[in-house]
Amino acid sequence: MHLANRVKPISYLKSEAAQIVKDLTDSGEPLVITQNGEVKLVVQDVRTYEATQQTLALLKILAIGQRQIDRADHVEGDAFFAELDELDRQQKLR
Repeated sequence: MHLANRVKPISYLKSEAAQIVKDLTDSGEPLVITQNGEVKLVVQDVRTYEATQQTLALLKILAIGQRQIDRADHVEGDAFFAELDELDRQQKLR
């Protein structure tokens, strides 16, 4: 994706709104809108926006996990699964 090919002035957004909605929905590619020659907006369809937000959330979770590993503030996998097994065993005894 090359945003340089997807730059339009705000007048284009005003005059071609319906076509822009169709194009963005079909392509999933964002559109950069300028005003007075300055970049002001990035417009994208909601499906792509939601996917981007989900990706950012996953990356944030990974970053948090990495910080915990760096601080040694975590439980090793074997210990974690052993604890889960113990909790499961205790639940079955109730």
